[in-house]
Amino acid sequence: MKALTHTDFNFPGQKSVYHGKVRDVYNINDELMVMVATDRISAFDVILPKGIPFKGQVLNQIAATFLDATSDIVPNWKLATPDPMVTVGLKCEGFRVEMIIRGYLTGSAWREYQNGCRELCGVKLPEGMKENQKFPTPIITPTTKADAGHDENISKEEIIAQGLVSKEDYELMEKYTYALFARGTEMAAEKGLILVDTKYEFGKKDGKVYLIDEIHTPDSSRYFYADGYQEKFEKGEPQKQLSKEFVRQWLIDHNFMGKEGQQVPEMTDEYVNSVSDRYIELYEHIVGQKFNKADNHDDLAARIEKNVTEYLNQK
Repeated sequence: MKALTHTDFNFPGQKSVYHGKVRDVYNINDELMVMVATDRISAFDVILPKGIPFKGQVLNQIAATFLDATSDIVPNWKLATPDPMVTVGLKCEGFRVEMIIRGYLTGSAWREYQNGCRELCGVKLPEGMKENQKFPTPIITPTTKADAGHDENISKEEIIAQGLVSKEDYELMEKYTYALFARGTEMAAEKGLILVDTKYEFGKKDGKVYLIDEIHTPDSSRYFYADGYQEKFEKGEPQKQLSKEFVRQWLIDHNFMGKEGQQVPEMTDEYVNSVSDRYIELYEHIVGQKFNKADNHDDLAARIEKNVTEYLNQK
């Protein structure tokens, strides 16, 4: 099985390209974005040395499903998916803030809580909470969007005071974030899953706020299985989850947290394939359909180039 870890396309009308941690984004005439979901995988803000076969297809197709399923809540950037690993959409000016919303105390928030933190991004946290406990109501804990390195926690008040986002736009993003999370929670519950936390990114085009990037994928979200949640919570046992947290946990178990001087553990073919299987499992659970693997035995880049070029030439 092949994995796509690098792209270097030259599409019709291409003006520039941005290589992110996982996605490569091509600017077409300052009007469209071609977003290629590669098979790269990152954790602790580090791109791991091996790609995960079918991961890009999984992420792209989950995101497309949820963008379509939430377009009645908020306008979004998506126009088409001309290839299993590609979404083409409107080019928006992205806000330099990520809207993270949490329904449960887990992950980095729990790690901070354990260290005595009782306020996260300006939000007061109740005393006496346990790991994986549900918040009385979901909380929004935004971060600044870093070009490189770590994203930083920030409060609503700081975002507005620093002029990162206007008060009006921020409050609209906040409203959209709660509504998207409520829809994602409903859709997850229908499949026997709990949407634990997630992040949304927004941008602006012609004065209008749009939802951009991916939503409700295992790279941007954490899911627990609903079955057994309460029993595991009461016993203080780890939850069975579908998210990238299992990769982070594997790295932590091998003494890697992205800190200086730490070595990424060896990713054997067996481990890589197990991660691929977990991504496919999430797709099938959250979308509720069998995952159809796109042909990846030939040149993945050539397939993408052909499909995207054909789409752009029809525009």
